Amino acid sequence: MTLGKPESDEAGEAAEKPVFDATITPHRSLGQDNFRIVMTLVCLTSVAASIPFMVLGAWPVAGFFGLDLLALYIAFKVNFNAARAFERIIVTPLEVLLRKVSHHGRENIWRSNPAWTKLEREDDEDYGLLALSLVSRGQRTVVASALSPQEREGFAQALGTALAKAKRGPDFEPA
Repeated sequence: MTLGKPESDEAGEAAEKPVFDATITPHRSLGQDNFRIVMTLVCLTSVAASIPFMVLGAWPVAGFFGLDLLALYIAFKVNFNAARAFERIIVTPLEVLLRKVSHHGRENIWRSNPAWTKLEREDDEDYGLLALSLVSRGQRTVVASALSPQEREGFAQALGTALAKAKRGPDFEPA
């Protein structure tokens, strides 16, 4: 006789163990350090380009260079704020949980039983996988919209495999 956890506890833990856990964030190619470099270069270029206009007496041009610099800074900040959004998908044998958080911090949660959840695809022969949706009991929610069609294809395969595994139920290891 072996002392340990009761079998029902082991079964409960196996049923709650994630089969799939992924977080999707929007891709941003420019980090904070590179943002500073770009803004410094644009600022220096604006100053250098506005000096001849100031010498010729066309000083309002320097103000417009400043407005361009301000507009560029605001555009980058809006872009960085939008990058705070994310989607997290967790698949267990008992539940599919999709948590979408907007860049404003608003959260939408979608839950479903994996036995009733299917993955729907919208494919285009030229562009690849255009849209991916989770569907359960008439409810549909789009997932992985921040990914490129090629990345979405890989994600769809991994999520489809995880859903199939979750539908089979938890894997119990022999004692």
